[in-house]
Amino acid sequence: MKRLLLAFLLLPALAAAQDRPPRILAGFAPGGTGDLVARLIAEGVAPQLGARPVVENRTGANGFIAAEAVARSAPDGATVLQCPMGTMTISPELPGAVLPVDPRTELIPVANFALSSYGVVTGARSPHRTLEELVAAARQRPGALSYASAGIGTAQHLTGARLASMAGLDMLHVPFRGAAPAALEVIAGRVDLLITNLGDVVGQIRSGDLRLLALADREGVPEFASAPRLPDIVPGLEVAGWFGLCGPRGMAPAAIARWSDAMAVALREPAIRQRLLESGLTPVTEGPDAFAARMARDRQGWGETIRRANIRAD
Repeated sequence: MKRLLLAFLLLPALAAAQDRPPRILAGFAPGGTGDLVARLIAEGVAPQLGARPVVENRTGANGFIAAEAVARSAPDGATVLQCPMGTMTISPELPGAVLPVDPRTELIPVANFALSSYGVVTGARSPHRTLEELVAAARQRPGALSYASAGIGTAQHLTGARLASMAGLDMLHVPFRGAAPAALEVIAGRVDLLITNLGDVVGQIRSGDLRLLALADREGVPEFASAPRLPDIVPGLEVAGWFGLCGPRGMAPAAIARWSDAMAVALREPAIRQRLLESGLTPVTEGPDAFAARMARDRQGWGETIRRANIRAD
């Protein structure tokens, strides 16, 4: 009854929101995977929403400039966030992190749009041609091998920490300001390993600059169907990212349904699905309840990794 009353009270706001183009705020720079997904969503939902959403890149603070703007926006469905896994599930679990908003309470899931396999990569000139070879070398020379990340507390950092812990390895963590510079250092041979969103490195894998040692989830993507799976090499270690939309707390159920239904229809378009696959992403249709359940599982898993490895933002 309360939800129905809230929807009724917000009907004027929803009508007003439909009079202006909706907005998708993306917390990272143009050209990245999150930005790509935001623009594919905008393209795909335009026929159902009656207007193509405007994608705005509000970069900075590990995605929280955009997250705060959405959390402070009216809950009428006019403004939503392209919410990546790190912002929603890792940062709020990280001790010492000073966040402008709490994504656990001030942002709510609308729908998921794409799953992202994580690729375990090394430089093409690396002597390690398989992940098993690299793990064996790390065991023989504790502390000699290194893994890169996009920064302290990122999914790349925590996945590398999981690998080290679960495989009994002592490896040096080398953080960078983003996945792109991290990948360049791995290509140059100055860092041995990177585990990152496949979309971040799929171009370098195709060009031969990076060697794909394994995919970190069992599903993977069709293009790399023959790649080894990390859970088969290190049992219990499985990682997959995702890219969906979130809205401000109190977002009207009618507005949530409008976005979620439009995204589901968009994913039936072969062109949208193909472009996701070409970017190393897997199309997925998850409404607010299924998306919320995924977030809860990931928060628990990343929280356990953070506590086990004693990782802090400061």
